[in-house]
Amino acid sequence: MKRFFYLFLLGATCMEMVACSTSTEDSLKSEAAYIGEDIENEVAYPVSVEGFVGDTMPFFDDGIYNIFYLCDQRNGKQGYHPWGLIETTNFTKFDDTGVVINYGDSIESQDIALGTGSVIRDEAGIYHAFYTGHNDTFSPKEAVMHATSTDMKNWEKIEEDTFTADSNYSTDDFRDPYVMYSEEDRCYLMFITTRKDNCGVIAKYSSDDLKTWTDEGVFFENDMGNDSNMECPTVLEYKGKWYLSFSDQWPDRQVHYRICDTLNGVYAKPDYDVFDCNGFYAGRMVTDGEKLFVVGWNGTKKNHSDSDEYDWGGNMVTHQLEQNDDGSLSVVLNENIKNLYSNECIFSPQKITDTVETKDDSYRFSGNEYEVVGFKNLMGNYLLKAHISEFDSDGMFGFAFNLNDENVGRLNIVFNVANNRIEFYNNSDIVETKAQSYLEYDFSDVSDLDVSMVISNGVVVMYVNDDIAFTTRMYMSQGMEWGIFSIKSPVVFSDMNLYK
Repeated sequence: MKRFFYLFLLGATCMEMVACSTSTEDSLKSEAAYIGEDIENEVAYPVSVEGFVGDTMPFFDDGIYNIFYLCDQRNGKQGYHPWGLIETTNFTKFDDTGVVINYGDSIESQDIALGTGSVIRDEAGIYHAFYTGHNDTFSPKEAVMHATSTDMKNWEKIEEDTFTADSNYSTDDFRDPYVMYSEEDRCYLMFITTRKDNCGVIAKYSSDDLKTWTDEGVFFENDMGNDSNMECPTVLEYKGKWYLSFSDQWPDRQVHYRICDTLNGVYAKPDYDVFDCNGFYAGRMVTDGEKLFVVGWNGTKKNHSDSDEYDWGGNMVTHQLEQNDDGSLSVVLNENIKNLYSNECIFSPQKITDTVETKDDSYRFSGNEYEVVGFKNLMGNYLLKAHISEFDSDGMFGFAFNLNDENVGRLNIVFNVANNRIEFYNNSDIVETKAQSYLEYDFSDVSDLDVSMVISNGVVVMYVNDDIAFTTRMYMSQGMEWGIFSIKSPVVFSDMNLYK
């Protein structure tokens, strides 16, 4: 039987002043933590039957998105990060097989810890997994390893195919192989995260048989003005353009992309080169030829506390990407996830600052000090939609969750127009403290903001103007009062709708 799952099944009704058109059965559901249970429910951001989801390695094959991932088991064993497998056709319903490639048997194994890699199918129909074997007691610490399978669930490791970096690259940073077949080169290509001359690079290797690999030199050198490693690379063609994506290991920990007209040409940085903030990491692109997605993860918080820093691993998050006329990519809400939320909720404010004018579902903020419109508790999974307009160049406004006694959010998503940034604060002091997450966003030519925000199981993903995504971890987005606010900024929130 397939194992369908989701974390924190929150089916309780909206409380008090928020009512939804849900069934009596739905309204009786209470908070539970189902992991690995036989529950056939659709969900936006799954975890794993093994615990949490780490780096993802999506591979489309025969109509199915096979999402291999590093299992974040957090169980204290000597080995860690085995590969798991989640299958999906629409990124809302998932079949999790659990561990398919385990780490090594002993501390003497090169792969006592598994790292990121990729999967490809050869002409004979055999699947090949190339993955990182990591052992902190070894020198070199990292190696590229090989396994084969006929069904993607049962794998045989080919130990003799293991190889490490040559003298051109760092022997301890040599990981995250991404393998593809190049019609142009008539061979298989492997792209590897490594370092050369103390700077992050992506190296290119070639092979005719998927067993022996030849170093073809540096494919791409860090162009971000720092020396960061570029983790989890993807190289693929989509609708006439070639795309390279990678995650900067420091300082911003964001997923970037580059564009080229040919596979082996010069990859250019688009005007806006990231998909999301640091709440979304290790994203890899995948396409079925028609649609393009980037699949990554939203980290849990240390001690599972909203006020703490991000941890490694969490919920799998997928964004759909739309190609623009110039080849650049915009991030949009997957229609399949949008369709999960079809029951419109009736909600009204329970507290309004006197200076805010209200009309139907529109709220006009005067710009007089701190103003807020507060709503009653959200329980469950929701899609919030809003139109934001009539703000000025000094604007600061946004969405607040877990309101305190002063009606200030302990968790805040802020449109900081004055500084051309979208920010997330995991505290109530958004003036004096540093944002935990942010995105540079040019408001100079933006007069209106159309927001779609998915609130699901402690993960909050906001899409703005079908352009960018902004992913955050907010445990207390559930079961707490929430609202919209402005800090000395005129602004209008209208067309506010909530769907369950």
